[in-house]
Amino acid sequence: MSPLTDPLGPDLTATLRALKLGKLTATLPERLTLARQTDMPHADFLQLILSDEVARREAGSIALRAKNAGLDPAMRTETWDPTAAIRYDQRLWNELVSLRFLDGPHGALILGPVGVGKTHLATALGHIAVRRRRTVAMARADKLFKRLTAARLDNTLDYDEIITERHRRASTVVTSNRDASEWLPLMTDPLLAQSAIDRLTSTCHELIVDGDSYRRRQRPDPPPVDDPAPAAP
Repeated sequence: MSPLTDPLGPDLTATLRALKLGKLTATLPERLTLARQTDMPHADFLQLILSDEVARREAGSIALRAKNAGLDPAMRTETWDPTAAIRYDQRLWNELVSLRFLDGPHGALILGPVGVGKTHLATALGHIAVRRRRTVAMARADKLFKRLTAARLDNTLDYDEIITERHRRASTVVTSNRDASEWLPLMTDPLLAQSAIDRLTSTCHELIVDGDSYRRRQRPDPPPVDDPAPAAP
């Protein structure tokens, strides 16, 4: 855009950038037009553009915190397919979405067969918590256990220690295709594992998810098959 058609002008643009408000240049022309058309008072106009900046920064902060937390940006409540043939206790899910369980602090076990969207639901809870400025960290079980295995080599960290430290101090959300009663044989120390599992399950809501594979619905449609060319006479 040339200086003759730029509604902001180079001086205003430079001033905004000096104040680290350069992103306002994307929306300010539209806001100026609106202000002129509605004869907006100066104070209202200032409030409008500053609100734009606050909203932009908050959105950027949320995206950065979600990324640092390890949350998949595609797994949010808004991207959940409500038409999927998935069954779970909607009232309990609504309670979890309210995040009141964090105040306990209580946790959540999201259990069900492979592919029904357990990780999506757990990640969605993480996104809601991030938007409410809660501290969130998400880890896949395989990566978490690799870190725990490495930590055990120098006696700095263990699974049961994590559960014990978090018990009644912080909320933990776990997804699994096995019931908690089936976890014990997977642990290296059954005695400590039993104590950790008891601590975890005693303060957790349990959401059972069942139905057809959610992942199967996310497969791309097959490409159309062209009609075969007619045979030559």
